[in-house]
Amino acid sequence: MKKIVSIAMLAGILSLAACHSEHSESVKSCVDYVNPYIGNVSHLLVPTFPTVQLPNSMLRIYPERADYTSERVNGLPIIVTNHRERSAFNLTPTQSEVLSPVIAYNYDNEEIHPYGFTVELDDNRMKAEYALSHQSAIYQLTFETDKQPYVLVNTRNGHIKVDGNAISGYQKLDEQTKVYLYIETQETPELVGVVTEGKIDSSKVDADGQNACAAWRFAKSISNVHLRYGVSFISEEQAQRNLRREIKDYDVKKLAETGRKIWNETLSKIKVEGGSEADKTLFYSSLYRTFERPICLSEDGRYYSAFDGQVHTDNGIPFYTDDWIWDTYRAAHPLRILIEAEKEEHIINSFLTMAEQMENFWMPTFPEVTGDSRRMNSNHAVATVADAIYKGLKVDASKAFEACRKGMEEKTLAPWSGKPAGWIDKFYREKGYIPALQPGEKETDPNVHPFEKRQPIAVTLGTSYDQWCLSRIAATLGKKEEADYYSQCSYNYRNVYNVQTGFFHPKDKNGKWIEPFDYRYSGGMGAREYYGENNGWVYRWDVPHNIADLIALMGGNERFIHNLDSTFAQPLGKSKYEFYAQLPDHTGNVGQFSMANEPSLHVPYLYNYAGQPWKTQKRIRQMLTTWFRPDLMGMPGDEDGGGMSSFIVFSTLGFYPVTPGMPVYNIGSPMFTYARIDLGDGKFFEIEAPNASPQNKYIQKATLNGKVLDKAWFNHQDIKNGGKLVLVMGKQPNKTWGVSAVPPSVGIKK
Repeated sequence: MKKIVSIAMLAGILSLAACHSEHSESVKSCVDYVNPYIGNVSHLLVPTFPTVQLPNSMLRIYPERADYTSERVNGLPIIVTNHRERSAFNLTPTQSEVLSPVIAYNYDNEEIHPYGFTVELDDNRMKAEYALSHQSAIYQLTFETDKQPYVLVNTRNGHIKVDGNAISGYQKLDEQTKVYLYIETQETPELVGVVTEGKIDSSKVDADGQNACAAWRFAKSISNVHLRYGVSFISEEQAQRNLRREIKDYDVKKLAETGRKIWNETLSKIKVEGGSEADKTLFYSSLYRTFERPICLSEDGRYYSAFDGQVHTDNGIPFYTDDWIWDTYRAAHPLRILIEAEKEEHIINSFLTMAEQMENFWMPTFPEVTGDSRRMNSNHAVATVADAIYKGLKVDASKAFEACRKGMEEKTLAPWSGKPAGWIDKFYREKGYIPALQPGEKETDPNVHPFEKRQPIAVTLGTSYDQWCLSRIAATLGKKEEADYYSQCSYNYRNVYNVQTGFFHPKDKNGKWIEPFDYRYSGGMGAREYYGENNGWVYRWDVPHNIADLIALMGGNERFIHNLDSTFAQPLGKSKYEFYAQLPDHTGNVGQFSMANEPSLHVPYLYNYAGQPWKTQKRIRQMLTTWFRPDLMGMPGDEDGGGMSSFIVFSTLGFYPVTPGMPVYNIGSPMFTYARIDLGDGKFFEIEAPNASPQNKYIQKATLNGKVLDKAWFNHQDIKNGGKLVLVMGKQPNKTWGVSAVPPSVGIKK
């Protein structure tokens, strides 16, 4: 009996430790489902990149090329310093007698995993194997045996030096931020120096400036060169310490296996069963993407901050940056609250630390390694704070309130600007909307970006939501006057609602509508003169905190549903090349709905608010199966490092946080028959969906924690200590389920 029990227990442990397929005899770990190539060929704009990185770690790399279709790569990567935008240094193996700081190779037999990669270069003459840790990595290079091997290390703009088997240096990222490198080889080079006019000049050991390059030459008898390196944003010495702390040898396979285990443990925070192998690939590849950003900059308890240009002690709280909050507040931050609450607390603490380090104590909006770029519009860090507070995380609410308030009131609301508030900001405070320019009217506010424009509807709606979030924080602090004031401001979207058309419509400083007007095309490139990247059909729904009032503005549930249906049915109205020439971000279309851009992510869930949740179930499955697939074009738009992938994770599980700042989840249509989310501290939230399949997408009945659930939403409180949601699925919609109580909103203005 003891033996039988032990075997049964072991089987149970193994089943929980692995992500296995019900349709296959083989057992796969969660990390084995990750396909970093999904989306590497974009529909129009920026593709995803096959990122090699441990979860939220400082060191991350991907091949330096435009996308999967690129014929060549520029050497081998050392570190990506800004999500999807910047690489620093190049590592160039070669057996050519004429040396160049960076060689563009053709490549073959590339295989990339989250924890490492292998690739063959230059018509298969060389092979590179790579694995990484958090701030250090190993390369193993294989050369042909009949030629002399060289390894070159290049900095695009900085300083490089060579000392025997070690090369170190830095690269400037801007005027104040540098990234540092220390790299060493196991094999002893026979010649070292600086590359000058295609040769190694052994009389020089260092170089400065553009494409400064140091090099090693090895004996012909050496066919394998082993390299290991550390990186730092503090100093070359710290880069060396990071390497010594993390890596003790040159075993690339052992390091890859360590990284694989870390990734598998991380991805195993959510286990899924049922669905197809393709569904699991999509799910775990999306979950992997949510760990790209932000990155942890703490190095031995210290970190460099571009927000004041200083090195600080982190006091035991890791410092994170590179978080494009406009993209990530909607779903990536709420997902992290569920599966890594302590990390989310540290990230929000980092935001507050950034605000303190910046001159004006303004909450960041687009924090990067080089500081806050203030890109996009609105100030949505306030939403991450409100969401965390109302879901029970530990946040310095008083400090957050002040940083958010100052960032919204003292900084201009003009998109892509970090300047102090100007006249359009004063106008917003007095009139409750951002004024639009009439056609031909000249810009008069110097804060307005010449390309990004005012985006008056996007900013008015986004700021209304941000002010509601701020009122929520004020309420927790007992600041009744401030809470009431910002709660009233949260209705400012009403000031640009055109009752005659049922759209949010730009109007000028005199209160006159911009006319004539076409909600599909008006606004110039990206509709920025009035909206932002998306047209009026998308921004028609951008009131996530108060859908109940939006329904009232539109005239009730029936009209609201009609307008939603029309969004998915309205044709582009132009040829694709004309439409996308003006609105390149507005891809992934189903009618005028854009699955490819973040302001659309919540829209399919809005049927829940008007008594037709079965349409949400239909739409969610439609969007998931139409636009997200495990192939090279499996992402319809800019993924933005977790911004869109977190939508996939939530939606395939069967629920979604429509309103960050309100601890409520809307129910959609789960793709898996079973999922288990590890909430930490031994608590789990389970979703069972008997009969779930591509055909069985409609909820027939439900229970939550053993009690009948007849509404298409639930509270965070219901699951934060663990729980079980059971959604019995069927082929035909049950049009009576989930209509008894709609999800909560702020409420209709009286």
